[in-house]
Amino acid sequence: MLRRAQLFGGKSRVTFTLPAEHEAGVVSVVGDFNDWRPGHHVLVARRNGTQSVSVVLPPGKHRFRYLATGGVWFDDETADLVDDAGSHIFL
Repeated sequence: MLRRAQLFGGKSRVTFTLPAEHEAGVVSVVGDFNDWRPGHHVLVARRNGTQSVSVVLPPGKHRFRYLATGGVWFDDETADLVDDAGSHIFL
């Protein structure tokens, strides 16, 4: 799930959240905004069982995917667009 909050200067805070029932182990959100570097934005376990991380992004189109333990890649079905290139968010 993606949550967006508008910030000053046209930027947005995007919170990437996985539901409690998603058992993927350690998960990073990787994308064009962090040069596809695993481990740079690691989702943190929350008390309610979800995992999430917030990232401040500039306006525009951003492509991302999740990378879980064991090299498992997956997309976010709540993204603005999901295609063969991954998940996309438009800010």
